[in-house]
Amino acid sequence: MAYQDRKMVCSDCGREFVFTAGEQEFYDSRGFTNVPRRCPDCRSARKRQRSHSGAGSRQMYETVCDECGATCQVPFRPRGDRPVYCSNCFEKHRPAR
Repeated sequence: MAYQDRKMVCSDCGREFVFTAGEQEFYDSRGFTNVPRRCPDCRSARKRQRSHSGAGSRQMYETVCDECGATCQVPFRPRGDRPVYCSNCFEKHRPAR
């Protein structure tokens, strides 16, 4: 398929931007079916906003590692029926990939 640069209008700022042939090829190679609606600047701003908004943050629970006894934080509420490990000890117990 021959890709050609396409002029697009950003849905956020209304500026015109180019959806390049290379970007189109990349989108197709990844199976993406939607074209970008935002210019690169607005896409970056939106990503920064999401990462700072707390939408991706998790509630953390303070606990004590069952192996080394260090105080640590985990992203789940420990129930007491299974061991809880700090990051270092968890890596030791993690199955090899």
